[in-house]
Amino acid sequence: MSALGTAIRGDAERAAVESVPTDLLIGGSWRQATGGGRFPVEDPATAEILTDVADAGNADAIAALDAAAGAQGEWAHHPPRERGEILRRAHEAMTARVDQLALLMTLEMGKALGESRAEVAYAAEFFRWFAEEAVRIPGDYAVAPNGAGRLLVLRQPVGPSLLITPWNFPLAMGTRKIGPAVAAGCTMVWKPAQQTPLSALALARILEDAGLPPGVLNVVTTSDAAGAVEPLLTDGRLRKLSFTGSTAVGRHLLAGAADHVLRVSMELGGNAPFLVFDDADLDAAVDGAMTAKLRNIGEACTAANRFHVAEAVADEFTGRLAERMNALRSGRGSDEGVDLGPLIDERAREGVHELVCDAIDRGASAVVGAEPLDGPGYFYHPTVLGEVPAGARVLREEIFGPVAPVATFADEEAAIAAANDTEYGLVAYVYTRDLRRALRVCEALETGMVGLNQGMVSNPAAPFGGVKESGLGREGGRAGIDEFLETKYVAVNL
Repeated sequence: MSALGTAIRGDAERAAVESVPTDLLIGGSWRQATGGGRFPVEDPATAEILTDVADAGNADAIAALDAAAGAQGEWAHHPPRERGEILRRAHEAMTARVDQLALLMTLEMGKALGESRAEVAYAAEFFRWFAEEAVRIPGDYAVAPNGAGRLLVLRQPVGPSLLITPWNFPLAMGTRKIGPAVAAGCTMVWKPAQQTPLSALALARILEDAGLPPGVLNVVTTSDAAGAVEPLLTDGRLRKLSFTGSTAVGRHLLAGAADHVLRVSMELGGNAPFLVFDDADLDAAVDGAMTAKLRNIGEACTAANRFHVAEAVADEFTGRLAERMNALRSGRGSDEGVDLGPLIDERAREGVHELVCDAIDRGASAVVGAEPLDGPGYFYHPTVLGEVPAGARVLREEIFGPVAPVATFADEEAAIAAANDTEYGLVAYVYTRDLRRALRVCEALETGMVGLNQGMVSNPAAPFGGVKESGLGREGGRAGIDEFLETKYVAVNL
């Protein structure tokens, strides 16, 4: 059994952690890992241990797939209305427990409580959206062109699905995959990130209480991702892989998925450009930059990674952004008045600082920040870099931290070229008051999403995803459920 760790502060934190089951969920039963192994869950704000959870191995992963495969036939025929009602009840439960879920997320991931509450609301919206989509899965019936027969088209669940989610949005990345899978009639094995298992386990309990039948959702927490995932990819019963994480890991999983030609959807790395033209509303641009850069402490695939600013307004924009970022208060996310929490671990902080030092060594100026913060936990000073040269790694690699590198451009053509000069293509942000320019630039950008005069694009009702090496497929919106459906054509002879 798990024991509460030294990171617990007060009754509310204790209650939040104690409310979560810490074993594996397999076939409707909460059970220990084979061999009884467990691994610790750390508070990144203090580097102390919150609790520990079951550490699944190969046998546990296969048992989870056994349960999912065994439940698939009956679940596929479960009434769509009731599948939707399960999601609706889960949405209501999440909304009712927003404070407890937010505190739990802040403890294991670090983000400030206000951001955690916003994520709980965002995550719950995926359940509400796909609750409504469950009863709207379309088919088709048509007369064959020669008039001799009929064309019947059915949409059916893909089948047992493996869901792999990251640590930075532990609830929302779960509901964004689970929602459409439930609505479509697919069973699941869910492997949440090692750093943030508690949010996943809390969500699984909510779905269990909402009436999700045993075996439909199976949760495997593990410190050995490869050991749990690879035997599933080679098992012919698995029919779908949905992954959110780095491009490097995505490439490896794609290779593993090829043997059984799995349906694959992937949301991978990003290198989002933030374009500010000389006619932009700078007040709005700076507000948007704060949102796009610092959501989730900058640890987001949608975070503005590099700022390309017209030469005429670059100094003013950089100065305003630096002033705003320097005023932010860093600290433990559950403390009052904290704007930014810690990065997820020391390795992440070291990676951010390495990119900052490289830029400065190449000639960039440290307008504000550019250093780790002292004390326990993995904090980094909000940073603005000016006059960043084209060769700096910080313009080419995903930062995943509160660092805003600013480079300049001379004209629209140069701005588009700089924005597209990357193997990634998840999202871009554009600030301009010229409608014709806005349309030209949005059409020219090689990204799956664009924020036009706004610093956030995520919306459960919209298709989320990228192009190039930022991913395959879409999550959310009407397209989200398609990833969990197969199309079957029946030729009818009259």
